[in-house]
Amino acid sequence: MSDPIIETEQLSRHYGDLTAVDDLSLCVERGQIFGFLGPNGAGKTTTIRMLLGLIRRDTGTIRIAGHDLSTQRREALARVGSIVETPALYLNLTGRQNLAVTCHLRGIDTREIDRVLAIVDLEKDASRRAGEYSLGMRQRLGIARALLGEPELLILDEPTNGLDPAGIREIRQLIADAPARFGTTILVSSHMLSEVEQMASHVGVMNRGRLLFEGTLPDLIQTAPHRLEIRVADPARALSLLGPGATLSGAMLVLPGVNEAEAADINRRLVEAGLSVTGLSIKPPALEDIFLSLTGETE
Repeated sequence: MSDPIIETEQLSRHYGDLTAVDDLSLCVERGQIFGFLGPNGAGKTTTIRMLLGLIRRDTGTIRIAGHDLSTQRREALARVGSIVETPALYLNLTGRQNLAVTCHLRGIDTREIDRVLAIVDLEKDASRRAGEYSLGMRQRLGIARALLGEPELLILDEPTNGLDPAGIREIRQLIADAPARFGTTILVSSHMLSEVEQMASHVGVMNRGRLLFEGTLPDLIQTAPHRLEIRVADPARALSLLGPGATLSGAMLVLPGVNEAEAADINRRLVEAGLSVTGLSIKPPALEDIFLSLTGETE
């Protein structure tokens, strides 16, 4: 049964002649890690700012957990935690003091502080000033602040930006574990496709303000053809035999859009031509290739 926590219908936002978000209808179900993909300038952050009520929308509707953002703003945003771009922290205050300020402003019990510090593994550094934190620690503190009050929905805008590989891995694992550990639905925006691939159960792909795809990762992979990779003793001769469509990548022949029956026929043709085939496999498209195909971008 459908249980959406985010629903938008025909959502649009314009800046003069620029259409930042164009007729966006989006649905994120409870329990999902929803990867919001798109290049810089695709409209992801503008969408997130509208979802959080930070900027007005020109047209369309937004419902959060069944509440209309226009008429039930307090109810819609009461159980939402977020980080939009870089978390704004009081650098002269300690990590614990930063969280205490948020608790005071939002009327949250300060006993929540120890819980969220444990989640992001900052207990030992809670008494240090935030100005002394690394970028990764600041990002984790921002996530801790977003988790105060046990939100039903966590919205994270480019949470791994500027982090080193260790920091990216920490944030990725924290996001991946959140739905099972805390019952939190997550919308995470990113232009780093490989990161989203390792976290998300569902994805939406945006470009130039429009939603190009919404569904599961397997469904996204099915939008682009698989490719046949062939390792053969004489690749140049095999290339001439197979004709247009085949390309040579190092010592490997590559043919896009080949199914199993076609692969078997190609293997037979090569063997009958006296070529020794040492490897043959059908590979799914890389997420990067799918994204480039959907958005019309080039390498």
